[in-house]
Amino acid sequence: MNSQRATPPVNHSMMAILSETLVQVLRRCLNVLLVLALACLWILLSAGPVAAAVDTVNYNNANLSNQDFSHTDLQGKAFVAAEMRSINLEGADLTNAILTKGVLLNANLRNANLTDALVDRVFLVGADLTNAILQGATMTRTSFQDVTITGADFTDAILDRYEIAQLCQRAEGVNPVTGVSTRDSLGCR
Repeated sequence: MNSQRATPPVNHSMMAILSETLVQVLRRCLNVLLVLALACLWILLSAGPVAAAVDTVNYNNANLSNQDFSHTDLQGKAFVAAEMRSINLEGADLTNAILTKGVLLNANLRNANLTDALVDRVFLVGADLTNAILQGATMTRTSFQDVTITGADFTDAILDRYEIAQLCQRAEGVNPVTGVSTRDSLGCR
């Protein structure tokens, strides 16, 4: 009696297929891991310094009367329909700010930078724009009654023709920063 067990025959072609499939799966897994590692590295290297807080403050519809914002960086801030009677914005940087429908009666805007600001439909009655920079500002339907504009630079600003005619009657001075005369910046004759 022979007690040897019969071993099933080895199918070499089946083993080869399984071996190839296993290699392909391992390659795919390694490729996925490599892509994930590179993505993580890219995120880490491209990340700038983390800000403690993002400044998202806007002043839309706010009552800012008699507030002091002198020499403040207000670039790109929104002041839509804000009540700003007698506000102090002296020397403030309002580049690209939005002051649409604002009320700035008797406001102090001396030496303020309103470059490319949107200042349409604003009441500036009695405001002081001495030496203000208003280059490229959009100031349509804005009232300049009794506004002091000595040394203000309106180069490339968009204003209503009527307001330009009124401003030219009292335009004088040269802006100390840009060196442009108020009359020239308004295109006065």
